[in-house]
Amino acid sequence: MSLTDLIYAGSNAVAGLTEGAVDDAIAKYGADHAVGYPDTAYFLPIIYAATGVKIKTLGDLPAAVGILKSLITNKEDLGEALNAGLATAVGAEIIEAIRYLDGDPYANDSGIGFVADPIIRSLGVPLVTGDIPGIAVLLGESSDPASLAAIVKDYQEKGLLTFMVGNIIEQALEAGVKMGLDYRVIPLGHEVTSVIHVVSVAIRAALIFGGIEPGKLPEFLAYTKERVPAFVNTFGELNEVIVAVGAGAIALGFPVIADVEVPEVPGALMTQADHAKTVEFSLESREIKIKVTKIDVPVSVASAFEGERVRKDTMFAEFGGNKTECWELVTTGELAEMEDHKITLIGPDIDDVMFADKDVVRLPLGIVVTVAGKAMQKDFETVLERRIHYFTNYIEGAMHVGQRNIAWIRLTKEAFEKGFRLKHIGEVLYAKMRADFDKVVDKCEVTIYTNEADVARLGEEMVKPIYAERDERMGALTDESVDEFYTCLLCQSFAPSHVCIVTPERLGLCGAVSWLDAKATKELDPTGPNQPIVKGTAVDERLGIWDSCNEVVARDSQGAVERVTLYSILEDPMTSCGCFECICGIMPEANGVIIVNREFSQTSPVGMTFGELASMTGGGVQTPGFMGHGRFLIGSKKFMSAEGGLSRIVWMPKELKDDVAERLNKAVFEMTGVENFADMVCDETIATDSEAVLEFLESKGHPALDMDPIM
Repeated sequence: MSLTDLIYAGSNAVAGLTEGAVDDAIAKYGADHAVGYPDTAYFLPIIYAATGVKIKTLGDLPAAVGILKSLITNKEDLGEALNAGLATAVGAEIIEAIRYLDGDPYANDSGIGFVADPIIRSLGVPLVTGDIPGIAVLLGESSDPASLAAIVKDYQEKGLLTFMVGNIIEQALEAGVKMGLDYRVIPLGHEVTSVIHVVSVAIRAALIFGGIEPGKLPEFLAYTKERVPAFVNTFGELNEVIVAVGAGAIALGFPVIADVEVPEVPGALMTQADHAKTVEFSLESREIKIKVTKIDVPVSVASAFEGERVRKDTMFAEFGGNKTECWELVTTGELAEMEDHKITLIGPDIDDVMFADKDVVRLPLGIVVTVAGKAMQKDFETVLERRIHYFTNYIEGAMHVGQRNIAWIRLTKEAFEKGFRLKHIGEVLYAKMRADFDKVVDKCEVTIYTNEADVARLGEEMVKPIYAERDERMGALTDESVDEFYTCLLCQSFAPSHVCIVTPERLGLCGAVSWLDAKATKELDPTGPNQPIVKGTAVDERLGIWDSCNEVVARDSQGAVERVTLYSILEDPMTSCGCFECICGIMPEANGVIIVNREFSQTSPVGMTFGELASMTGGGVQTPGFMGHGRFLIGSKKFMSAEGGLSRIVWMPKELKDDVAERLNKAVFEMTGVENFADMVCDETIATDSEAVLEFLESKGHPALDMDPIM
């Protein structure tokens, strides 16, 4: 059979299965029965993107089946056959949605199935920063499980996001591959239709970040090809359905690399039978460049391990966590007096004999990273210090939580058995500081303290005074006290018209870029995503309008946005890309705003979930009345200050409220004299119904109720 014959055979088979599944579901549940995927604002995303049709009930599906059948023309033309591949994707999406009618079909499966919107949003930052340099989709069953496991681990160590479908999941698990969202190796399911959940991720990236209008299929296909760096590896013999699925991937712009002989289409469908060459060949097919820093430690070090959690049953050693004192500090030394790559441990290590009879090693810990360089500035110390959190989490078998003197570190038994010791934390910090901050760090030393007396003494005499000095300096940094703001264009790889303006009192909406971060990044990469904006005189101080900002936004958004305010939610608010931590929206009846964080999956008092609110706000568009932002902005005196500021906040999820309460209370008290403001803010444990929310606000005497009308 020719390639096109194989594609049509597979797509016709899926079309028949889809039609039968729809008929059976309607007969069982009725045409009015709801159908959809959990925790998404995009209905059946592929159908929604391709046609603009919002599939809500089973009765909506026969028309969709008609559309997919119309795409299967059986013409001997590769372009037509690729359309049949897209039809296969539509069919798989419908089949998988029907599987969800009786609850989560993956509840007892090693796969996770549908990938929810919040997960995609959380991946936005690492994708645009390059921490996730690409997306690998692995499908089938390998004739050599050992080499398959090596491929998966290689992708993992290179930081790729890896999705797996088929029997390769069990093969990799049996070979000891660590899987799950925490490890960025995501098993989707054993049925071939599970692969549709990767396609859905790519399509929703275009909806969430790209702001592409549903129904414009060619624009979606261009977006996935140009902006989603994905490819497919197939293992084992290919049947007609797998070939049809592969055709759908090729239509999206994702090359398919098989380990068996296939009719090759250069740049689209290729064979690489040698598993030792699969990774390199696949990365080259998508022009994915990997920057790997080789570090002399006995475990893997990669961003893929950033989400790893060390539980009590796997823990060997623990530092901090209210059990011992644990702090970390980056400080600047004299270049001439330093010895580069000097790693010093002062005190016992985790293999000290005195701990042999204990279940868990617990030690106090102090980490001092001393850096020096001709371009190093004192202001950059905090930027580098925050990276200790990320760099430590890159270590396989390590978990780092918190910062400064509330750090908490755990190490696994597996890491210890592989030979990991405290000096290796120093090796990782040294290597990453030198590699990631090479423009400002010419020398780096790491000193680790574990003697209780040393950790306590240095904490009081050296560390806390430095923290206090920095806090005073940061407290004096306001939008009025600086001459420059900064742009952040990191997310333009996904959201081409979005431009963040970062100020001392308004960090990037992803929560990851502060004004000092942007300043440091400009030093590290002079032509990079963070560029200074010389403020000049404000056109409107209340709204936060500067001609200089408008000029830069118009230029960097390619004219998509011409005017922006920094302090208003109603008049030309700043655009959002889609990876924002929170979204703020007006609740008119309460004369205030609600804030929802992406981890909260329930319906808010305005009748919408986070995903539904965010679907109106992302993609680089301005949406008056809604604003994406970072968690840390909740506590800034510039938070929608044009409309009354923090005192307008009337509802937040409890987890978010508890997280921001301290700085929110402090800021509101300094501005208004109101004490314990967070206690006046409603949350889901109190009420989500708008009337009940209002009753609570009235009982608390919430200040928003007495303010001028917000609209």
